[in-house]
Amino acid sequence: MWEWRRRPGVRCRRSAGARPCDHDFDALPKGPYAYVLGMYLGDGCISRQGRTYNIRITCDKRYPAIIDRCRAAIDALFPRQRAGVYWRRTGCADVYLFSNHWPCLLPQHGPGRKHRRRIELEAWQQAIVDRETEEFVLGLLHSDGCRVVANDRGIRSVRYHFSNRSEDIIGLFTNALDLLDITWTRSDNHTVSIYRKEATAMLDEFVGPKDSAVPLYGVHYAA
Repeated sequence: MWEWRRRPGVRCRRSAGARPCDHDFDALPKGPYAYVLGMYLGDGCISRQGRTYNIRITCDKRYPAIIDRCRAAIDALFPRQRAGVYWRRTGCADVYLFSNHWPCLLPQHGPGRKHRRRIELEAWQQAIVDRETEEFVLGLLHSDGCRVVANDRGIRSVRYHFSNRSEDIIGLFTNALDLLDITWTRSDNHTVSIYRKEATAMLDEFVGPKDSAVPLYGVHYAA
């Protein structure tokens, strides 16, 4: 709930020129935060607008279930506010919410593109990822990943791919897969692929097709 911003707790870094802040990140809803973190690292940005900050997470219009899930996760972090959606004329939609707290919640925010600056998690963020690893992986795959069903010599074959230009973000993704004991391989400099049957079966339990994304507090696909 809102307790994470009311009680002094962990002193966190903010962008250059901003005042430091004190928040109790232990009070954050862990699952929604891990999911939003993954979505932000994949296709999100934070910008200064007036006296506050705005987060925009770009989603594909073809997957309204992911848009709804992203909104629900942000709303869980800010229960007294409601995330909005800006529907572009192109095939994308931006989930957004204004708050002064975004640089505290996502200290990876900074000038320039993510792949041109260092991206690393704070200790409290890593603790959340270690606890809610599936939600973190889900957010990354919902933003910068895809699930492909191929016909491999007449045999149905499921594959997952994650693409990002930041080596740091790729490292966070593969480290999370390692925590889940999911085998992966590098297809090229910017792509991680998961294609072994056991590995894709594990991902199908909590990721699955993008057009049928489970609600934030839903059940696993294989349940």
